[in-house]
Amino acid sequence: MRARVAVTLKTGILDPQGKAIEGALHGLGIEDVVSVRQGKIFDIELAVADRAAAEDSLRQACEKLLANMVIENYRIEIA
Repeated sequence: MRARVAVTLKTGILDPQGKAIEGALHGLGIEDVVSVRQGKIFDIELAVADRAAAEDSLRQACEKLLANMVIENYRIEIA
């Protein structure tokens, strides 16, 4: 089973890397960009057939390693 996990900063958390990307885009002449928030994408392949078991394993992976639960949210998409 394949899954994608997206990890993003929670609303209200400062994103200096997003601000740097925003500034770089403006420097390249792409002035329509108003705001940038950066995050992480993990493409994961699991050796399980049960969707509920996959979701449970991915939730544990996010909460124990992939996301900093104090400042980040995560979203799991199973293909």
